[in-house]
Amino acid sequence: MECEFPTVNTDPEEFKEIFESVKTIAIPGLSPNEEKDSHRVAKYLQAQGYKIIPIYPKGETILGEKVYRSLEEVEEQIDMVDMFRKASVADAIVDAIAKRGDVKVLWLQKGIVNNEAAKRAQEMGIKVVQNRCTMVEHRGLFS
Repeated sequence: MECEFPTVNTDPEEFKEIFESVKTIAIPGLSPNEEKDSHRVAKYLQAQGYKIIPIYPKGETILGEKVYRSLEEVEEQIDMVDMFRKASVADAIVDAIAKRGDVKVLWLQKGIVNNEAAKRAQEMGIKVVQNRCTMVEHRGLFS
């Protein structure tokens, strides 16, 4: 396994503006397991007033929200994609974001870096954050 250093990243000075501008967050890899980081982060974001959209291959609801199998299935607007999947999946996520045209932010969670996908997203005008946790960053700014 080769680890990447994030060479494409939005300036942390912009994080506050990101959190204040987004309302709906799709979360690929959101697990129904309450002990998983994805579940804890999504629950936190939901408690902060964000609408979460679970993207997961199984189940009907997670945290009271309808589960979708892919970003392509979601009909409502998505402001941010907060990814809890392997770095290689970011390529397909960026492809799906390109087809949608409504996503403003791609956030790859702590430990996830895919500079090539990040660069493609950035070239589409999307803010990209890699290797950082939305919950940690939000708490640091608003708690």
